Amino acid sequence: MNRIQNAFNNKKAFIGFLTAGDPTYEASLENMRAMIKAGADLIEIGIPFSDPIAEGPVIQGADVRALKAGMTTDKAFELAKTLRSETDIPLVFMTYLNPVFKYGYDRFFAKCAEIGVDGLICPDMPFEEKSEADAAAKAHGISVISMIAPTSEERIKSIAESAEGFLYIVSSLGVTGVRSEFSTDLGSIMENVKKYAKVPAAIGFGISNPEQAKKMAAISDGVIVGSAIVRIIEKYGENSADEIYKFVRSMTDAVNS
Repeated sequence: MNRIQNAFNNKKAFIGFLTAGDPTYEASLENMRAMIKAGADLIEIGIPFSDPIAEGPVIQGADVRALKAGMTTDKAFELAKTLRSETDIPLVFMTYLNPVFKYGYDRFFAKCAEIGVDGLICPDMPFEEKSEADAAAKAHGISVISMIAPTSEERIKSIAESAEGFLYIVSSLGVTGVRSEFSTDLGSIMENVKKYAKVPAAIGFGISNPEQAKKMAAISDGVIVGSAIVRIIEKYGENSADEIYKFVRSMTDAVNS
């Protein structure tokens, strides 16, 4: 059983996202350690990009802070390597196709395999056009995580059948960001996904409090939270670790209830 599968083994998974280097390299590392200590089952490490089209203002702000602080793809690898030396929970990079393409597909995935990163999420990589990156990823045993959005209805079967690692179910139309309510019929989407998927499916985009996390965990295999965590960094800066621990602990308790 690989690390990603193990995160969902006989339980609901809590997946937390942070941007590498936000607000500094060391602070982001401490914040990820806090998430792990609080019970996160999988960490999404954002590699900052100058044009993150799927992100709302909160994560856009994190990317700006990280880039200003000097974060690069190589430094994100260094951070992931340090984290991997301390934990066996799965680590997944989340970034856009441009940084991966610029780094070189084979070189990027070879580096992931070398340091123990388990997967990649690329929000701007269409399912129908992922073959070039997918081939390099498979050669190095890295999972390219597919996303299913509310508009994916006619493509759910093909996306779910070929999915690796886990499926990222997008809760709502639009960009990332905290939401007070969800109008998408996620129950029906999950039922459809489960007909075809051989991997777990977790819901993300907008989940920001324990009540929402509990509801989403009830209909899925896990919950993904990003903007709500990044908002803590926006507020507390380099002194965010304790607040992140308390928030993530409340969310993991909710998911596991």
